[in-house]
Amino acid sequence: MNPDYDDPVILSSKKRTVEDFCIRIHKDMLKQFKYALVWGSSAKHKPQRVEREDELEDEDVVQIVKKI
Repeated sequence: MNPDYDDPVILSSKKRTVEDFCIRIHKDMLKQFKYALVWGSSAKHKPQRVEREDELEDEDVVQIVKKI
């Protein structure tokens, strides 16, 4: 699946964690959150597995993995 560059999620500079990202999509997403994969300048590896408190950088691509 390719990233959706046509409809990005915009975060403020003060609230830019993975948790903030999930809340912007849907408030109930954190209940099923397992981890996220991030591609971009905030990731040391491409992709990097991150937790909800990790910070995102501008133009990062995020994939949320939910609990089953």
